[in-house]
Amino acid sequence: MIHTIRSTRFNLSISKLVKPHVIRAYATVPPGAPAFQVFDRHVKQMQKDRAAISVESSREVDYIKDEVAARVADRLLDIKRNFSQVVDLGSGCGHIVKHLDPTMVKKLIMCDLSEKALLRDADQPCSIEIERHVVDEEHLPFKEDSLEAVLSSLSLNWVNDLPGALIQIRKALKPDGVFIGAMFGGDTLFELRTSLQLAETERESGVSPRVSPMTDSSDISRLLTRAGFTLTTVDVDEIQVNYPSAFELMQDLRSMGESNAVLSRRPLLQRDTLLAAASIYKELHGNPDGSIPATFQIIYMIGWKPSPDTPKPKKRGSANASLKDVL
Repeated sequence: MIHTIRSTRFNLSISKLVKPHVIRAYATVPPGAPAFQVFDRHVKQMQKDRAAISVESSREVDYIKDEVAARVADRLLDIKRNFSQVVDLGSGCGHIVKHLDPTMVKKLIMCDLSEKALLRDADQPCSIEIERHVVDEEHLPFKEDSLEAVLSSLSLNWVNDLPGALIQIRKALKPDGVFIGAMFGGDTLFELRTSLQLAETERESGVSPRVSPMTDSSDISRLLTRAGFTLTTVDVDEIQVNYPSAFELMQDLRSMGESNAVLSRRPLLQRDTLLAAASIYKELHGNPDGSIPATFQIIYMIGWKPSPDTPKPKKRGSANASLKDVL
């Protein structure tokens, strides 16, 4: 099933397609060892600050984050429980809060690395109580066993130590607390990545990381289990947006605060390389109407902190009905 949202600028659809992708691998490191640094967190904060300052242009590009946040909120709604307090980790201006109401959550604690992003829509009315705090997702300030639920939408993909962040989230949750997250997956912007690589190879005789490395869905499942979560669930969607050209795509990414923040990135993209990439993009991936598609793969995850009341899986062979008969 494909869901479509249309506007005068872009076309957005969600599907279950699978494409070749570049993944980010994780390895076990000794306790206390420093995490391998992939992203420049200070640069990411500046990018989010710059995007939030341009209020009108950043609101125009909320379409991806609002769509994903709605699906994260739907997963919270599926849990038949009234939450008195929920943390939104990496909240930005408040994409998730738009989809919550007092019957679900009484109070939302919005946390983000960028204070300007947190305050962008502080004057907008809201149906639930809100607190805003500047928080680095890599260093959570919450006490152990203090939170009922933690949500995170399109923020954890910029964290250097994702295993460590998940462990901190699990520790902060109360027993039987739930974590619901969404992050960009390995297929995200594969069209842009391949076009830039081909253009740089042709014009500059080499390539540099122009699109950030992403996490694979199979990695997420293992990382949740490794962090101590139980009853884990991972599923994947794809959002495809059609743009007039690669220039509009890159401008929207900048306005979203989603520009490249990899430490080893080249500081500048030469004009002739950029023009070549746009031409290659349209030639390799262009639509018949002249527009170009951009794919955003979204990995959704749910994990529960173990408690004495957590349901246990049945022993193998204990079923009293055949799945074949049921289906």
